[in-house]
Amino acid sequence: MSASVLAGDHAPFFPVPKAEKGSGTSLASRPTLTVDLSAVGANTRHLSRITQGEVMAVVKADAFGHGAAQVARTALAHGATRLGVTSLAEALALRAERVYAPVLSWLNPVDADWARAVRVGVELAVPSLEHLAAIATLAPGATVHLHLDCGMARDGAEPALWPALCAAARRAEQLGLVRVAGLMGHLSCADVPGDASSTIGRATFDWGVRVARDAGLDPAHRHLAATAATLNDPLSHHTTVRVGAGLFGIDPSGAGRMRPTLTLTAPLIGLRRVGAGTAVGYGQTWTAPTTTQLGLIGVGYADGLPRSASNRAQVLVRGVRRPLVGKISMDMAVIDLGEEGARMGDVVTVFGPGAAGEPTVAEWASWAGTIEHEIMTGLGPRLARARSGGRS
Repeated sequence: MSASVLAGDHAPFFPVPKAEKGSGTSLASRPTLTVDLSAVGANTRHLSRITQGEVMAVVKADAFGHGAAQVARTALAHGATRLGVTSLAEALALRAERVYAPVLSWLNPVDADWARAVRVGVELAVPSLEHLAAIATLAPGATVHLHLDCGMARDGAEPALWPALCAAARRAEQLGLVRVAGLMGHLSCADVPGDASSTIGRATFDWGVRVARDAGLDPAHRHLAATAATLNDPLSHHTTVRVGAGLFGIDPSGAGRMRPTLTLTAPLIGLRRVGAGTAVGYGQTWTAPTTTQLGLIGVGYADGLPRSASNRAQVLVRGVRRPLVGKISMDMAVIDLGEEGARMGDVVTVFGPGAAGEPTVAEWASWAGTIEHEIMTGLGPRLARARSGGRS
């Protein structure tokens, strides 16, 4: 039955689009998150060029929502030599996907399955004497990286306990229970070039390296710099840098040296023309100042659009930026399309690289009062995933 019959004999006719053959709806008719693996590769190459050491590609949190195995393969093909994750579960998932490059896991409870980690060749961070004892007892032969707190007061051994940890690690190494392959730390304010805390953090790490060597350890890998320090602070590079955010186009320095990697699109699934004074959404936080067309997309905060960006965020429709109006709902958001309007099924670009005038993830983060990392890692599983321009 046609739309004109449903609406009455004098209603305008809107052709109903034909469904794609097969089950379900076509990818183009669904909210879709596209990962540009060629941008991941370009970012990896750039990061590799600016350091003399190895690049550890950090693919934690499913590679910031990009797909850990695919990003890992791409990064390794473009200059990275090692991989980093937080949990052992993330490391095991890479091995299950037949990614066999060296991988370090650095955030685990004392009672983690250390033996399984060693069986599949996962390297382990050691932030405490308790972790060292558990690994040496349950997973003899493990390859470990001693983790020093360089000013974050979260993970890593406190400096006061570092000499004891190094001495214990050396004893375990002599007994053949562990192999100390690395020392690691992290800087708190590396995104602010010249910040005094980075000077202190570098000095703390240098001291930690001397203490380890005095204890008889000779680790091949020393890594302090994450993305921000890799870009801003060559003095922090040591033998290896750990880069996560930079792989995905995040440049904490704001210099625009990295390529954005994500594009989110969604079709218009609803249209209506409303008069001046029409209120939109929960709480009626936006009211149409004049007659306008409103469009609906089926993407909301359950999919990762931050509700805090309501009445500030914009999207791209037919080459023109349009504002999202009213509160972003769990499953949907409303666009003020203006007088020019749009058609049912038009593809809305929620964010992308910005080359065509569309908003970027960085802009969405600004509208939401957060960071790009949170936007990326919050994108939900209901979004269809697609990849372009690289290895999969």
